[in-house]
Amino acid sequence: MALQTVILAAGMGSRLGRALPKPLTALSDGRSIMRQQHDNIRAAFGSSARITTVVGYRAETIVEAFPDADYVHNDRYDQTNTSKSLLRALTATGRSGVLWMNGDVVFDPRVLGRAIALIEQDQSFVTVNTAKVSDEEVKYTVGEDGFIRELSKTVRGGIGEAVGINYIARADKKALVRQLQRVDDQDYFERGLELAIAEDGLRLRPLDISDLYAVEVDFAEDLERANLYV
Repeated sequence: MALQTVILAAGMGSRLGRALPKPLTALSDGRSIMRQQHDNIRAAFGSSARITTVVGYRAETIVEAFPDADYVHNDRYDQTNTSKSLLRALTATGRSGVLWMNGDVVFDPRVLGRAIALIEQDQSFVTVNTAKVSDEEVKYTVGEDGFIRELSKTVRGGIGEAVGINYIARADKKALVRQLQRVDDQDYFERGLELAIAEDGLRLRPLDISDLYAVEVDFAEDLERANLYV
């Protein structure tokens, strides 16, 4: 079965101050952020990988730019956060495991190559960067077993940051869907993962990519930093 991949691209991205959806922001190499993501997915998993994109704000511009992708619409994009966009995507992708990413992450193609072994094992994971721990970012801690114990922006004593590229295994998908259904509209999807860890025993492995680049583009300075790599 072809790998199911999801790109979360429904938000308005107002902090970057662009009229187009943030994933269509041009990089210095001439590609958009989303084009770089598509290229990375195809390079790692081949042309059979299925890409489903969750759209909302100015959805038609993304659909026009990537007509061959599958689409799920979050018509409440201006009232909900990534938890509800991911919920729509997971519901639309059947029972299989799903690799998903935020639509504003510019990342090293080798990130997905590193993830292949865990995907083949059908092991749920979150990619992390242990080189820095910023107060504004989603942070994590691990238990004695090496699996993630806490995952949120409010974690104290975080040992690294989540970088917005993740995988949920087939066996864990139902639990995550259930938790995403109950979280608040404004919660990030990480809240669903954290509840699944606490209440369903989800074993979520941190995949360290600290030696590779992954930049979540929220502000103009993030875009400048991303352009140093591409």
